[in-house]
Amino acid sequence: MSDIIIEAKNVTKLYGIRRDEAMELLEKGAGKAEVLEKTGVTTALYDVSLQIPRGQIFVIIGLSGSGKSTMVRCFNRLHRPTAGSILFNGSDLTRMSGEELREFRRYKAAMVFQSFGLMSHRSVLGNVAYGLEVRGVPREEREKRAAETIAMVGLEGWEENRIDNLSGGMRQRVGLARALANDPEILLMDEPFSALDPLVRKDMQFELLSIQRKLGKTVIFITHDIDEAFKLGDTVAIMRDGRLIQVDTPERMSANPADDYVRRFIDSSDKSKVLSVRNIMITPASLIKQSDGIDHALREMRKNALSSVYVVDGRMKLGGILTLNDAMRAKREGLNLSDVMIREVTTTSTDVLVEDIMPLSAEAPYPLAVVDDEGRLLGIVTKASVLSSLI
Repeated sequence: MSDIIIEAKNVTKLYGIRRDEAMELLEKGAGKAEVLEKTGVTTALYDVSLQIPRGQIFVIIGLSGSGKSTMVRCFNRLHRPTAGSILFNGSDLTRMSGEELREFRRYKAAMVFQSFGLMSHRSVLGNVAYGLEVRGVPREEREKRAAETIAMVGLEGWEENRIDNLSGGMRQRVGLARALANDPEILLMDEPFSALDPLVRKDMQFELLSIQRKLGKTVIFITHDIDEAFKLGDTVAIMRDGRLIQVDTPERMSANPADDYVRRFIDSSDKSKVLSVRNIMITPASLIKQSDGIDHALREMRKNALSSVYVVDGRMKLGGILTLNDAMRAKREGLNLSDVMIREVTTTSTDVLVEDIMPLSAEAPYPLAVVDDEGRLLGIVTKASVLSSLI
Protein backbone atom coordinates (compact mmCIF):
# COMPACT_ATOMS: atom_id res chain seq x y z
CA MET A 1 0.00 0.00 0.00
CA SER A 2 1.26 3.47 -0.88
CA ASP A 3 2.50 5.79 1.87
CA ILE A 4 0.31 8.51 0.29
CA ILE A 5 -3.38 8.19 1.16
CA ILE A 6 -4.67 11.37 -0.56
CA GLU A 7 -3.19 13.31 -3.43
CA ALA A 8 -4.47 16.55 -4.92
CA LYS A 9 -3.38 17.17 -8.51
CA ASN A 10 -3.71 20.71 -9.90
CA VAL A 11 -6.99 21.29 -8.08
CA THR A 12 -8.89 24.47 -8.96
CA LYS A 13 -12.27 25.54 -7.61
CA LEU A 14 -14.03 28.59 -9.08
CA TYR A 15 -17.41 30.10 -8.21
CA GLY A 16 -19.18 32.15 -10.86
CA ILE A 17 -20.45 32.11 -14.43
CA ARG A 18 -17.42 33.27 -16.42
CA ARG A 19 -15.09 30.54 -15.22
CA ASP A 20 -13.31 30.06 -18.57
CA GLU A 21 -12.31 33.73 -18.61
CA ALA A 22 -11.23 33.50 -14.98
CA MET A 23 -9.07 30.46 -15.72
CA GLU A 24 -7.32 32.28 -18.57
CA LEU A 25 -6.52 35.19 -16.28
CA LEU A 26 -5.23 32.88 -13.55
CA GLU A 27 -3.00 31.06 -16.03
CA LYS A 28 -1.53 34.44 -17.01
CA GLY A 29 -0.65 35.15 -13.39
CA ALA A 30 -3.63 37.24 -12.26
CA GLY A 31 -4.43 37.22 -8.56
CA LYS A 32 -7.69 36.42 -6.80
CA ALA A 33 -8.76 40.06 -6.43
CA GLU A 34 -8.06 40.90 -10.10
CA VAL A 35 -9.99 37.85 -11.34
CA LEU A 36 -12.98 38.76 -9.18
CA GLU A 37 -12.94 42.38 -10.38
CA LYS A 38 -12.72 41.49 -14.09
CA THR A 39 -14.98 38.44 -14.25
CA GLY A 40 -17.04 38.29 -11.05
CA VAL A 41 -15.63 34.81 -10.40
CA THR A 42 -14.33 33.89 -6.95
CA THR A 43 -11.14 31.83 -6.91
CA ALA A 44 -11.48 29.46 -3.97
CA LEU A 45 -8.57 27.25 -5.11
CA TYR A 46 -6.09 27.48 -7.94
CA ASP A 47 -3.70 24.78 -9.14
CA VAL A 48 -3.22 23.13 -5.73
CA SER A 49 -1.11 19.98 -5.71
CA LEU A 50 -0.14 18.16 -2.53
CA GLN A 51 0.30 14.70 -1.08
CA ILE A 52 -0.95 13.62 2.34
CA PRO A 53 1.05 10.82 4.01
CA ARG A 54 -0.83 7.91 5.55
CA GLY A 55 -1.04 7.85 9.34
CA GLN A 56 -0.02 11.49 9.91
CA ILE A 57 -1.70 14.63 11.14
CA PHE A 58 -1.62 16.93 8.10
CA VAL A 59 -2.55 20.52 8.97
CA ILE A 60 -3.72 23.11 6.44
CA ILE A 61 -3.45 26.67 7.72
CA GLY A 62 -4.48 30.00 6.28
CA LEU A 63 -6.46 33.14 6.92
CA SER A 64 -10.12 33.58 6.01
CA GLY A 65 -10.51 33.22 2.24
CA SER A 66 -7.27 31.27 1.81
CA GLY A 67 -9.11 28.19 0.50
CA LYS A 68 -8.29 25.83 3.37
CA SER A 69 -11.91 24.86 4.15
CA THR A 70 -12.71 24.49 0.44
CA MET A 71 -9.72 22.19 0.13
CA VAL A 72 -10.85 19.86 2.92
CA ARG A 73 -14.35 19.73 1.43
CA CYS A 74 -12.85 18.64 -1.87
CA PHE A 75 -11.29 15.70 -0.06
CA ASN A 76 -14.72 14.18 0.58
CA ARG A 77 -16.35 15.68 -2.53
CA LEU A 78 -18.68 18.02 -0.65
CA HIS A 79 -17.19 20.40 -3.21
CA ARG A 80 -16.43 19.20 -6.72
CA PRO A 81 -13.26 20.76 -8.17
CA THR A 82 -13.62 22.88 -11.30
CA ALA A 83 -10.41 21.30 -12.58
CA GLY A 84 -7.87 18.80 -11.33
CA SER A 85 -8.28 15.54 -9.47
CA ILE A 86 -8.36 14.18 -5.90
CA LEU A 87 -6.97 10.66 -5.52
CA PHE A 88 -7.81 8.50 -2.51
CA ASN A 89 -5.66 5.35 -2.43
CA GLY A 90 -5.21 5.90 -6.16
CA SER A 91 -8.94 6.23 -7.01
CA ASP A 92 -10.11 9.57 -8.39
CA LEU A 93 -12.89 11.00 -6.19
CA THR A 94 -13.91 13.39 -8.97
CA ARG A 95 -14.88 10.43 -11.16
CA MET A 96 -16.78 8.42 -8.56
CA SER A 97 -20.48 7.69 -9.03
CA GLY A 98 -23.05 8.74 -6.46
CA GLU A 99 -23.10 5.25 -4.93
CA GLU A 100 -19.29 5.08 -4.79
CA LEU A 101 -19.20 8.44 -3.05
CA ARG A 102 -21.75 7.33 -0.47
CA GLU A 103 -19.66 4.26 0.27
CA PHE A 104 -16.54 6.41 0.55
CA ARG A 105 -18.20 8.78 3.03
CA ARG A 106 -19.72 5.99 5.08
CA TYR A 107 -16.66 3.77 5.36
CA LYS A 108 -13.49 5.67 4.44
CA ALA A 109 -13.84 9.30 5.58
CA ALA A 110 -15.44 11.09 8.53
CA MET A 111 -15.71 14.81 9.23
CA VAL A 112 -15.68 16.84 12.44
CA PHE A 113 -17.09 20.35 12.16
CA GLN A 114 -16.52 23.51 14.20
CA SER A 115 -20.25 23.72 14.94
CA PHE A 116 -20.30 20.11 16.27
CA GLY A 117 -23.32 19.12 14.09
CA LEU A 118 -24.92 17.05 16.85
CA MET A 119 -28.60 16.10 17.19
CA SER A 120 -30.12 17.61 20.33
CA HIS A 121 -32.94 15.06 20.54
CA ARG A 122 -30.46 12.18 20.85
CA SER A 123 -28.32 11.15 23.81
CA VAL A 124 -24.53 11.08 23.67
CA LEU A 125 -24.68 7.37 22.82
CA GLY A 126 -27.31 7.96 20.14
CA ASN A 127 -25.22 10.68 18.49
CA VAL A 128 -22.04 8.62 18.49
CA ALA A 129 -23.80 5.54 17.13
CA TYR A 130 -25.63 7.46 14.38
CA GLY A 131 -23.16 6.78 11.57
CA LEU A 132 -23.16 3.08 12.36
CA GLU A 133 -26.96 3.12 12.38
CA VAL A 134 -26.98 4.65 8.89
CA ARG A 135 -24.68 1.85 7.76
CA GLY A 136 -27.12 -0.75 9.05
CA VAL A 137 -24.97 -2.04 11.92
CA PRO A 138 -27.15 -4.00 14.42
CA ARG A 139 -28.09 -2.06 17.54
CA GLU A 140 -26.13 -4.13 20.05
CA GLU A 141 -22.93 -3.95 18.01
CA ARG A 142 -23.19 -0.24 17.19
CA GLU A 143 -23.88 0.72 20.81
CA LYS A 144 -20.94 -1.39 21.95
CA ARG A 145 -18.62 0.33 19.48
CA ALA A 146 -20.07 3.74 20.33
CA ALA A 147 -19.49 3.14 24.05
CA GLU A 148 -15.86 2.21 23.35
CA THR A 149 -15.18 5.45 21.46
CA ILE A 150 -17.05 7.50 24.10
CA ALA A 151 -14.67 6.10 26.70
CA MET A 152 -11.72 6.80 24.39
CA VAL A 153 -12.53 10.54 24.29
CA GLY A 154 -13.01 10.74 28.06
CA LEU A 155 -16.82 10.79 28.30
CA GLU A 156 -17.43 7.43 29.97
CA GLY A 157 -20.50 7.71 32.19
CA TRP A 158 -22.14 10.37 30.02
CA GLU A 159 -23.67 7.97 27.48
CA GLU A 160 -27.31 8.67 28.38
CA ASN A 161 -27.00 12.45 28.79
CA ARG A 162 -28.68 14.79 26.33
CA ILE A 163 -26.47 17.02 24.20
CA ASP A 164 -28.05 20.14 25.73
CA ASN A 165 -26.50 19.21 29.09
CA LEU A 166 -22.93 19.21 27.77
CA SER A 167 -20.32 21.96 27.66
CA GLY A 168 -18.73 23.04 24.39
CA GLY A 169 -15.66 20.91 24.98
CA MET A 170 -17.76 17.86 25.80
CA ARG A 171 -19.85 18.35 22.67
CA GLN A 172 -16.72 18.44 20.57
CA ARG A 173 -15.60 15.20 22.19
CA VAL A 174 -18.94 13.68 21.16
CA GLY A 175 -18.34 14.88 17.58
CA LEU A 176 -14.89 13.31 17.61
CA ALA A 177 -16.23 10.06 19.06
CA ARG A 178 -18.97 9.92 16.40
CA ALA A 179 -16.35 10.23 13.65
CA LEU A 180 -14.06 7.62 15.22
CA ALA A 181 -16.88 5.12 15.81
CA ASN A 182 -17.10 4.58 12.04
CA ASP A 183 -13.40 3.56 12.00
CA PRO A 184 -12.60 5.77 8.97
CA GLU A 185 -9.27 5.74 7.18
CA ILE A 186 -9.16 9.55 7.16
CA LEU A 187 -10.54 12.06 9.64
CA LEU A 188 -11.33 15.53 8.25
CA MET A 189 -11.45 18.28 10.87
CA ASP A 190 -12.47 21.81 9.84
CA GLU A 191 -11.39 24.22 12.62
CA PRO A 192 -12.96 21.91 15.22
CA PHE A 193 -11.49 23.64 18.28
CA SER A 194 -11.71 27.31 17.29
CA ALA A 195 -14.97 27.92 19.18
CA LEU A 196 -13.61 26.51 22.44
CA ASP A 197 -12.04 28.51 25.25
CA PRO A 198 -8.21 28.30 25.48
CA LEU A 199 -7.99 25.74 28.29
CA VAL A 200 -10.55 23.39 26.74
CA ARG A 201 -8.90 23.84 23.37
CA LYS A 202 -5.55 22.82 24.83
CA ASP A 203 -7.14 19.71 26.35
CA MET A 204 -8.74 18.78 23.02
CA GLN A 205 -5.45 19.21 21.18
CA PHE A 206 -3.80 16.82 23.63
CA GLU A 207 -6.73 14.41 23.29
CA LEU A 208 -6.45 14.41 19.50
CA LEU A 209 -2.70 13.81 19.58
CA SER A 210 -3.12 10.93 22.04
CA ILE A 211 -5.91 9.27 20.03
CA GLN A 212 -4.13 9.70 16.71
CA ARG A 213 -0.89 8.19 18.06
CA LYS A 214 -2.88 5.28 19.48
CA LEU A 215 -5.00 4.55 16.40
CA GLY A 216 -2.65 5.74 13.65
CA LYS A 217 -5.45 7.48 11.74
CA THR A 218 -4.74 9.95 8.95
CA VAL A 219 -6.03 13.33 10.15
CA ILE A 220 -6.47 16.37 7.91
CA PHE A 221 -6.85 19.33 10.24
CA ILE A 222 -7.85 22.87 9.25
CA THR A 223 -6.91 25.88 11.38
CA HIS A 224 -6.00 29.57 11.22
CA ASP A 225 -3.81 29.33 14.35
CA ILE A 226 -0.10 28.82 13.66
CA ASP A 227 0.62 27.58 17.19
CA GLU A 228 -2.12 24.96 16.85
CA ALA A 229 -0.82 23.97 13.42
CA PHE A 230 2.73 23.51 14.65
CA LYS A 231 1.64 21.70 17.82
CA LEU A 232 -0.52 19.14 16.01
CA GLY A 233 0.94 18.83 12.54
CA ASP A 234 3.46 16.24 11.40
CA THR A 235 3.26 18.18 8.14
CA VAL A 236 1.87 21.70 7.64
CA ALA A 237 0.58 23.35 4.46
CA ILE A 238 0.15 27.14 4.30
CA MET A 239 -2.39 28.60 1.85
CA ARG A 240 -3.06 32.14 0.66
CA ASP A 241 -5.76 33.41 -1.72
CA GLY A 242 -6.55 29.89 -2.92
CA ARG A 243 -2.93 28.97 -3.63
CA LEU A 244 -0.59 26.62 -1.85
CA ILE A 245 2.46 28.51 -0.59
CA GLN A 246 4.52 25.92 1.30
CA VAL A 247 4.30 22.34 2.60
CA ASP A 248 6.83 21.13 5.14
CA THR A 249 7.37 19.91 8.68
CA PRO A 250 6.93 22.62 11.34
CA GLU A 251 10.64 22.46 12.14
CA ARG A 252 11.85 22.87 8.56
CA MET A 253 9.23 25.51 7.80
CA SER A 254 10.41 27.56 10.78
CA ALA A 255 14.01 27.27 9.63
CA ASN A 256 13.30 27.87 5.91
CA PRO A 257 10.09 29.85 5.25
CA ALA A 258 9.22 29.95 1.54
CA ASP A 259 8.52 33.70 1.42
CA ASP A 260 7.77 36.78 3.54
CA TYR A 261 4.13 35.76 3.96
CA VAL A 262 5.13 32.45 5.55
CA ARG A 263 7.80 34.22 7.59
CA ARG A 264 5.24 36.65 9.02
CA PHE A 265 2.97 33.74 9.88
CA ILE A 266 5.78 31.96 11.68
CA ASP A 267 6.94 35.11 13.47
CA SER A 268 3.59 35.18 15.26
CA SER A 269 4.10 31.68 16.63
CA ASP A 270 5.62 30.49 19.88
CA LYS A 271 8.88 29.09 18.53
CA SER A 272 9.63 27.13 21.68
CA LYS A 273 6.79 24.79 20.65
CA VAL A 274 8.28 24.26 17.20
CA LEU A 275 12.07 24.27 17.48
CA SER A 276 13.83 21.26 18.97
CA VAL A 277 17.15 20.97 20.77
CA ARG A 278 18.71 20.00 17.43
CA ASN A 279 18.04 23.54 16.16
CA ILE A 280 19.69 25.40 19.03
CA MET A 281 22.50 23.19 20.32
CA ILE A 282 26.09 24.27 19.75
CA THR A 283 29.41 22.46 19.67
CA PRO A 284 31.20 22.68 23.03
CA ALA A 285 34.22 24.93 22.75
CA SER A 286 36.33 22.75 25.00
CA LEU A 287 36.55 18.98 25.50
CA ILE A 288 39.02 16.74 27.27
CA LYS A 289 39.36 12.98 27.58
CA GLN A 290 39.13 11.13 30.86
CA SER A 291 42.71 10.01 30.33
CA ASP A 292 43.98 13.61 30.16
CA GLY A 293 45.69 15.16 33.14
CA ILE A 294 44.67 18.17 35.24
CA ASP A 295 47.32 20.42 33.64
CA HIS A 296 45.85 19.73 30.17
CA ALA A 297 42.34 20.51 31.47
CA LEU A 298 43.55 23.84 32.89
CA ARG A 299 45.23 24.72 29.58
CA GLU A 300 41.99 23.99 27.69
CA MET A 301 39.96 26.23 30.01
CA ARG A 302 42.53 29.03 29.81
CA LYS A 303 42.77 28.81 26.01
CA ASN A 304 38.98 29.03 25.58
CA ALA A 305 38.37 31.50 28.43
CA LEU A 306 36.03 29.03 30.16
CA SER A 307 35.56 28.00 33.78
CA SER A 308 34.56 24.42 33.01
CA VAL A 309 35.21 21.68 30.48
CA TYR A 310 33.29 18.58 29.34
CA VAL A 311 34.93 15.21 29.90
CA VAL A 312 34.42 12.34 27.41
CA ASP A 313 35.91 8.91 26.81
CA GLY A 314 37.52 7.66 23.60
CA ARG A 315 34.09 7.05 22.01
CA MET A 316 32.80 10.53 22.93
CA LYS A 317 30.62 9.12 25.71
CA LEU A 318 29.99 11.84 28.26
CA GLY A 319 31.72 11.26 31.58
CA GLY A 320 31.04 14.55 33.32
CA ILE A 321 32.14 18.17 33.78
CA LEU A 322 35.31 19.50 35.34
CA THR A 323 35.13 23.01 36.81
CA LEU A 324 38.03 25.41 37.23
CA ASN A 325 37.72 25.35 41.05
CA ASP A 326 37.79 21.56 41.14
CA ALA A 327 40.74 21.43 38.75
CA MET A 328 42.70 23.86 40.94
CA ARG A 329 41.85 21.81 44.04
CA ALA A 330 43.00 18.63 42.29
CA LYS A 331 46.31 20.27 41.39
CA ARG A 332 46.88 21.46 44.97
CA GLU A 333 45.97 18.13 46.54
CA GLY A 334 47.49 15.85 43.92
CA LEU A 335 44.15 14.33 42.90
CA ASN A 336 43.22 12.75 39.57
CA LEU A 337 40.65 14.15 37.17
CA SER A 338 38.27 11.27 37.94
CA ASP A 339 38.40 12.18 41.64
CA VAL A 340 37.00 15.67 41.19
CA MET A 341 34.87 15.82 38.04
CA ILE A 342 31.10 16.21 38.36
CA ARG A 343 29.38 13.07 37.09
CA GLU A 344 25.75 14.08 37.60
CA VAL A 345 25.22 16.19 34.48
CA THR A 346 21.78 17.25 33.22
CA THR A 347 21.31 15.84 29.72
CA THR A 348 18.74 16.01 26.93
CA SER A 349 18.30 14.63 23.41
CA THR A 350 18.11 16.28 20.00
CA ASP A 351 14.37 15.73 19.43
CA VAL A 352 13.12 17.37 22.64
CA LEU A 353 11.25 20.65 22.09
CA VAL A 354 12.81 23.86 23.40
CA GLU A 355 9.62 24.42 25.42
CA ASP A 356 10.30 21.23 27.35
CA ILE A 357 13.91 22.02 28.29
CA MET A 358 13.34 25.60 29.41
CA PRO A 359 12.80 24.69 33.11
CA LEU A 360 15.86 22.40 33.03
CA SER A 361 18.01 25.05 31.41
CA ALA A 362 16.92 27.70 33.90
CA GLU A 363 17.82 25.55 36.91
CA ALA A 364 20.96 23.80 35.64
CA PRO A 365 24.27 25.37 36.80
CA TYR A 366 25.93 24.38 33.51
CA PRO A 367 24.81 24.15 29.87
CA LEU A 368 22.67 21.09 29.14
CA ALA A 369 24.59 18.25 27.52
CA VAL A 370 22.94 16.82 24.40
CA VAL A 371 23.58 13.08 24.10
CA ASP A 372 22.44 10.23 21.87
CA ASP A 373 20.93 6.91 22.99
CA GLU A 374 24.38 5.58 23.87
CA GLY A 375 25.33 8.63 25.95
CA ARG A 376 27.71 10.12 23.39
CA LEU A 377 28.05 13.90 23.52
CA LEU A 378 26.53 15.63 20.48
CA GLY A 379 26.50 19.25 21.66
CA ILE A 380 25.41 21.57 24.44
CA VAL A 381 22.51 23.96 25.04
CA THR A 382 23.33 27.19 26.83
CA LYS A 383 20.87 29.55 28.49
CA ALA A 384 21.77 32.11 25.81
CA SER A 385 20.88 29.72 22.98
CA VAL A 386 17.50 28.99 24.61
CA LEU A 387 16.72 32.69 24.95
CA SER A 388 17.89 33.55 21.42
CA SER A 389 15.62 30.86 19.96
CA LEU A 390 12.58 32.74 21.30
CA ILE A 391 13.37 36.01 19.55
